[in-house]
Amino acid sequence: MNYDHFLNWNIYQIYPRSFFDSNKDGIGDLNGITAKLEHLKELGINAVWLSPCFKSPNDDNGYDISDYYDIMDEFGTMEDWKKMIDKMHLLGIRLIMDLVPNHTSTAHRYFQSSRQGKDNPYSDYYYWFDTPPNDWKAAFGGSAWQYDDLRKQYYLHSYAISQADLNWNNPMVRTEMKKIIDFWVNLGVDGFRIDVIDQISKDFSGNNGFGPHLHSYIREMFGREETKHLFTVGECGVDDEEEVINHAHPKRKELVTLFQFDHFDKARTGKFAFDKDRKYDLNRTRETLIKWQEFSQKEGLLYSIFTDNHDQPRFLSRTLDQSALRYECATMLATMFYLLKGIPFIYQGQEIGVLNSTYYDLDSYRDIEGINYFHDNEMHFSSIELMEMIANGSRDNARRPMPWSNNRNGGFSEATPWIPVNLDCEHINVENDRKAEKSIYSYYQKLLAFRKKRLFIEGTFINRTGARSNCFIYERHLNDERVLVVVNFDKPQIIHLDNSIKEVLISNYLDALHQSHRLYQPYETTVYKIN
Repeated sequence: MNYDHFLNWNIYQIYPRSFFDSNKDGIGDLNGITAKLEHLKELGINAVWLSPCFKSPNDDNGYDISDYYDIMDEFGTMEDWKKMIDKMHLLGIRLIMDLVPNHTSTAHRYFQSSRQGKDNPYSDYYYWFDTPPNDWKAAFGGSAWQYDDLRKQYYLHSYAISQADLNWNNPMVRTEMKKIIDFWVNLGVDGFRIDVIDQISKDFSGNNGFGPHLHSYIREMFGREETKHLFTVGECGVDDEEEVINHAHPKRKELVTLFQFDHFDKARTGKFAFDKDRKYDLNRTRETLIKWQEFSQKEGLLYSIFTDNHDQPRFLSRTLDQSALRYECATMLATMFYLLKGIPFIYQGQEIGVLNSTYYDLDSYRDIEGINYFHDNEMHFSSIELMEMIANGSRDNARRPMPWSNNRNGGFSEATPWIPVNLDCEHINVENDRKAEKSIYSYYQKLLAFRKKRLFIEGTFINRTGARSNCFIYERHLNDERVLVVVNFDKPQIIHLDNSIKEVLISNYLDALHQSHRLYQPYETTVYKIN
């Protein structure tokens, strides 16, 4: 199989609850997405990853699914979904749906039937034990085992208590999941992002993930004739080179690519245990990017390039020292990441430089993970300390409403939004940014148009940083065409390049010069054509 044709996809992630509210109920919806598709088309996007929009009680914002074949009531109807995908395809935008195969909501009819006892067709759709077989902890706090009063047994929930893990050892579960995939493919879906795919096979004597049948299960889903044309990206805690190959090498017929997370901050000892004054070390980020660029290139793998998603605080907030340099830092990061070789993913709001907001009351948060963390640690930290931890680490940082204008609620909704808006949405919004002399949106437009060149889609990556610190310098070349990308981090410094520089192709400083030896300003990035 050859996946190279996916390299010209520019993918934009939409969190539907927070994108745009079309019916004035404070909740983003599918018709709101349809209304804003031109924004994406003009940006240079040709594929959308849509976070879950299936029916759900919303204990975990849609990742607790109660019906895989229908749309969440708050988001609209199947007819709304069909209008949305039709307009996407009309604009040349593909649709990637978010598949959640590891668990369902306990409100799902599978689970409600399963808990009735051992004598029904759904009895073994989940993991049931008389006593917990291990001491696994749930990702959102507490034990991963919950006693059910009706069935008189314990079931596994790797996340919230209301998210019961499906038993993939049961062939009927695998058949059901293939039916779900085929249902959406037949409606025109172009691919899937697969949530925590590494956990669908269990090894109860080891860690919660990477069980013995993981790869055979993935091939059973996506190695079929019906699915071989799809774009697939797995969310997977993999930083082992052999496992990356096992998941995403074209010869394996499993996934097209993976999300790898080890370019995020290595200084954090836990999601919320973070010094708010300590920024990402971009030198370490650079080294991680170099490692995976060179490895992917050598092995013939596709690399997923991203800084933000719905589960991470804003990357810009973790790297920016001065808000006055927000434009420079945002455009520097965009250049640093998105001219690498791979498939770019842009998260909503990233294209205008949205930042985290710090709220000091728990009522301003909705994420079950952060709320549970607060209550689990009230005996160990003060309320102010806990709120600072949550403000820095909460997934809600990325889930606040998309700011479209300086109107009420950032132009997201005329009603009170389901979660408070960013505190600076009056200033940082799409309308303001697109009119600004220093427009991050315009820079992204230019950058995404620039990376349509075959040089950036097919060209080789070569690290040219050498022993330099606080910067990243790399070359992309294809045949006789060569480009040098120079990215300076937060401190001004003189960078000496060789004399092969011909001209400036793109820069986030208007007065950038094509001199081989000059001073680079904080967060300055310049792309040169070279001999």
